[in-house]
Amino acid sequence: MTETGWTNYIVAFAVFFASHMVLVRPPVRPLLVRALRPAGFTLCYSVLSLAILWWLIVAARDAPYVEIWAWSPWQNWVPLIAMVPFCVILAFGVGVPNPFSFGGMRNDRFDAARPGLVKWVRHPVLVALLIWSVAHLVPNGNLAHVILFGAFAVFSLLGMKMIDKRRQREMGPDWQRLVRAMNEAQGAHDVDWLSLLVRGLVAAITYVVLAGLHPYLIGVDPFA
Repeated sequence: MTETGWTNYIVAFAVFFASHMVLVRPPVRPLLVRALRPAGFTLCYSVLSLAILWWLIVAARDAPYVEIWAWSPWQNWVPLIAMVPFCVILAFGVGVPNPFSFGGMRNDRFDAARPGLVKWVRHPVLVALLIWSVAHLVPNGNLAHVILFGAFAVFSLLGMKMIDKRRQREMGPDWQRLVRAMNEAQGAHDVDWLSLLVRGLVAAITYVVLAGLHPYLIGVDPFA
């Protein structure tokens, strides 16, 4: 049972990182984008990534327990609180024009004078992943989870640097020009209150759904 638990964990880990290293790089990614179209590729890749992530989290839960630090009740509050900015960053950072990272839409419409959340968070998905991983590391002080969440934290930090370098190379002088204009933006006076309300509602619903599904998908009640 012990060997099976570690084997499943290692295989899930290998598949997760292989999918992120192979499917998003040439020559595989261009072939998939041509076959599925950009929107189809993004949808399929997102669903696949979430499925493999769920497999990896469950595999970590079922791996042999090797304690690194002891659990205390206060530690559960860390992810409960941290998941609020996690949901807000995703709700306000995904699906908006963002030429600096992935997860954006209609990037040709990006207005550096009105950058929104992108002014402070160029890589919303990776920043959200960093918050999620560090927050969940605190109450999970066993070897399998320390490796899991620690790896995701490092992955998100390195990913930001790698994407910055790639975008600078692809965009050339436009990258620095847009970053400078974005940092100098003072904020727009014509706030889109409807979009603000909708995305705020999406953030709240996302938090409730994730918390509600957590016992069924992960097997742990975050409020217990």
